[in-house]
Amino acid sequence: MRLLKRGKDISVSIENITPFGIWLFVKGKEYFLSYKEFPCFKDQTVKSIQNVQLLHEYHLYWHDLDIDLEIDNLENPEKYPLKKEYPN
Repeated sequence: MRLLKRGKDISVSIENITPFGIWLFVKGKEYFLSYKEFPCFKDQTVKSIQNVQLLHEYHLYWHDLDIDLEIDNLENPEKYPLKKEYPN
């Protein structure tokens, strides 16, 4: 009898995609990425959202969407405003 190889450790996964945002599970913690705060994920395909990698234990990368986020962006969003203010 051959033993199957153990699966690799899953340190990042998409738990749910809702009309309001994405539930992301990273290294034992759950995060909600609302489309209001992260509009780059809105109207994307399920396949492209699910294609996420955790690099260097702190860097999230969505290859199909060319989106990079650090876990610190999710834990301390006030440090990383996504909105630009334009002069009148």
